[in-house]
Amino acid sequence: MTTTLTQAAERLAQGQTSATQLAEQALERATQGEGPRVFTRVLREQALAEARASDVLRAAGLARSPLEGLPISVKDLFDIAGYPTLGGSRLLADAAPATQTAEVVQRLRRAGAVIVGTTNMTEFAYSGLGLNPHYGTPRNPWQRDIDGGRIPGGSSSGAAISVTDGMALAAIGSDTGGSVRIPSALCGLTGFKPTARRVSMQGVLPLSANLDSIGPLAPSVRCCAALDAVLSGEVHGELRAASLQGLRLLTPTNVVLDGMDSTVAAAWQRALSLLSAAGAQITEAVVQPFSELAQINAKGGFTAAEAWAWHRHYIADRLSEYDPRVGTRILRGKDISAADYIELLARRQQWIAQVEAQMADHDLLVMPTVPVIAPKIAELQASDEAYFAANGLILRNPTLINFLDGCAVSLPCHRAGEAPVGLSLAGTAGQDQRLLSVALAVETLLAQA
Repeated sequence: MTTTLTQAAERLAQGQTSATQLAEQALERATQGEGPRVFTRVLREQALAEARASDVLRAAGLARSPLEGLPISVKDLFDIAGYPTLGGSRLLADAAPATQTAEVVQRLRRAGAVIVGTTNMTEFAYSGLGLNPHYGTPRNPWQRDIDGGRIPGGSSSGAAISVTDGMALAAIGSDTGGSVRIPSALCGLTGFKPTARRVSMQGVLPLSANLDSIGPLAPSVRCCAALDAVLSGEVHGELRAASLQGLRLLTPTNVVLDGMDSTVAAAWQRALSLLSAAGAQITEAVVQPFSELAQINAKGGFTAAEAWAWHRHYIADRLSEYDPRVGTRILRGKDISAADYIELLARRQQWIAQVEAQMADHDLLVMPTVPVIAPKIAELQASDEAYFAANGLILRNPTLINFLDGCAVSLPCHRAGEAPVGLSLAGTAGQDQRLLSVALAVETLLAQA
């Protein structure tokens, strides 16, 4: 069982360990096993200095927050002063170092978190699978040593494995179409995608300004809530579990269940049965806008358009330095006109209004986070067709919530020893605290089953 932030904080408060010891353990693990594929940069000296400072403050009774002295990793698209921000690419290795640290990293440090390093990711965050030809692909902890292992999910691939393998107690990632929730689901973690506007994007290498959001991957809902409070700067008091009795959940019957494998289907039906038995009112219905999104995004959507805008000058001269599967997707944005983009902005607002109207009589959406278990790395490396088919399927459900401008949590819903499966609870914009309260109750329900 992965150590939660609360458990680690209690050990620190009781003097059973120190921030320096926790940092040393995390840093040692970062040099072993998957470590070289998990981190693009280990901040060893900075982390140890932060940990020692934390121990001094704690000894003086000056713990700054529940994160005081806890080792946290951050995705390789957050600026850290003095280093180039790589974005999981070799392209930016010779870029000028950042002159200022990203706001979210500053907030973590002010809260006393110890930043152990920057984690590997799909190049420029443009895939849900987590493969990286430049720095290697960290392997999923499930069936790691069988046939070359399985994907971690992406794009926050190293973030997930840094937590599952004890190189950090929690990780901060970005989520443009599921990049926090997908690796959480495939690796047995809890992932939280907040309403995008709640967390600053200052100092973050963008993928899509309209869809990007920043959230945690962690062992539990309480961990995610504690991290979100620091990242957003919002104080909401102690998180309390909502009542499941009478909770109104909407389960879409179109799109989100298509292509579901037998392992996910079994975990999904088990979770629905548990929710129903606990008193939740589950309505199964077609959510028609979900069936329309693929057509709305047929030319590549916001991600292709906005990625092209950011990358076009690099691609003009250095396309060969990109992961070919990423470069191909970015190039789609070249053919999106200003008129296409303006139309997309308008259609999104219409789409959101339609979904919100159907959600008016329900508290939250519930669906499988990802409809399949983690595919094998070798199968996706070998075939572009298999790669893009898997990528589309794995991104499909989570990206609905990014387009909705909503918030979502992925919770592990598999039994011990089974392949990891994620259950997604999602709400419309601004429902974050209500969502986390419900997620805490559902987490407890699943753990007791």
